[in-house]
Amino acid sequence: MRDISNNPIGVFDSGIGGLTVVRELMHILPGENIVYFGDTARVPYGTKSEKTIREFSIQNTKFLLSQNVKAIVIACNTSSAIALNDIQSIANLPVIGVIEPGAVASVGTTKNKRIAVIGTTATISSKAYEKKIKSLEQTIEVYSKACPLFVPIVEEGWFNHKIAYLAAEEYLTELKRYSIDTLVLGCTHYPLLKDTIQKVMGEKVKLIDSGVETARVVKKVLEENDLLNQSDLRPYYKFFVSDLPQQFKKIGEMFLGREIENLIKIDL
Repeated sequence: MRDISNNPIGVFDSGIGGLTVVRELMHILPGENIVYFGDTARVPYGTKSEKTIREFSIQNTKFLLSQNVKAIVIACNTSSAIALNDIQSIANLPVIGVIEPGAVASVGTTKNKRIAVIGTTATISSKAYEKKIKSLEQTIEVYSKACPLFVPIVEEGWFNHKIAYLAAEEYLTELKRYSIDTLVLGCTHYPLLKDTIQKVMGEKVKLIDSGVETARVVKKVLEENDLLNQSDLRPYYKFFVSDLPQQFKKIGEMFLGREIENLIKIDL
């Protein structure tokens, strides 16, 4: 069998939010090559129909497969919730979604068995987190809340803007009534609003960043499949977007803390 261990990890998201996963991958797997696709022309996914989300997710997967990736990370909670099985059926390689790692981490974190999940409309409607959390620990109470404005706020780069704070206050105040001790950031855009969300929820509530948890799972999957990069060459990072490369570069560099050199706009 052909050795593909030096091939890149493929990551896709509806926009810039998946960089929260890429940042953790760079940190936890510093020797790995990464190809990222952000579907910035069609963001957000969370307000679209299941059929459309499936179509977009499959197109994104086929693009990453054309880049000879060795594993695919669905760095989009909406796609993970709706299209994980579809993607696994067309990709003959490891596929890692972000829902299970986040759910597992939340169950391991909660002390009072009261967890809240925030996400896009589609993710929350799918009940994917709720089902996964309940399958791990039936006695946990799960409270879910869709926060559709968070994605466009992040895509604008307004992480610590008063608009972000007002939106967070509007969405999250009702969750505070349930005495939750753990909050799952059920969209990879949301960690970019972590400070604002923490301010609204208070210091006692632990925030679960699925990006961090997913990167740990990716490392484990690569190890189990003998796919860790053995090359001594400096790793490369390639970024592809479907629209607005300048905006992606500006916000992406600010977030990753490094220059984005290989950035290409493509039409799917």
